[in-house]
Amino acid sequence: MANLTGKVIIISGGGTGLGRAAAITYARAGAHVVVFGRRADKLKTVVAEVQAAGGSILGLAADVSIEADMQRVVRETVAKFGRIDVVMNNAAIFEANTVAETPTADWDKQLAVNLTGPFLLTRESLAVMRKQNSGKFINVTTSMADNGAGGYAAYSVSKAGLETLTRTVAEEEAKHHISAVLFNPGTIHSEMHATGRDPLELADQLLALI
Repeated sequence: MANLTGKVIIISGGGTGLGRAAAITYARAGAHVVVFGRRADKLKTVVAEVQAAGGSILGLAADVSIEADMQRVVRETVAKFGRIDVVMNNAAIFEANTVAETPTADWDKQLAVNLTGPFLLTRESLAVMRKQNSGKFINVTTSMADNGAGGYAAYSVSKAGLETLTRTVAEEEAKHHISAVLFNPGTIHSEMHATGRDPLELADQLLALI
């Protein structure tokens, strides 16, 4: 087991699926974990799981697509733990529709959560990481970002944008010893996918990212 003692890790969409698995995995390895999402009941469950196992965790109700919420998440993380070592941009929504049939509101909603949200959290976290002269972003992606996918127009486009954002941050922030990487977990069982691997089976891969 990797030793992450003292590391402070923020995970968006931390109440379910891969976000929950990451929170449990990193807390077990000794990290201070901050999870946030829109559903307080899901967050409370994860917080209780981690605390019952002796882990350090903070749960915050917040919407990744709202600028003020991301400012608050960063502010409260630093107030409690003093720093930010890793940000995992995991939160996403996944809605099926073709280009011809996608309402503008649905398009805007998916880009707001899947792309603008990671941008906001990244931007707010960078100010902290630059002062530390260290930090890392882990951005969760999909093969649809490269290939597109008929019937999933907005989701595919949002993830392609996230991949470009990741490469841009890596180039811009290298001089501050801040890195940004992509993580494609493949098909995992979650609220977005009825089939696939249990996210907790990815523990070794999640640890290797840090």
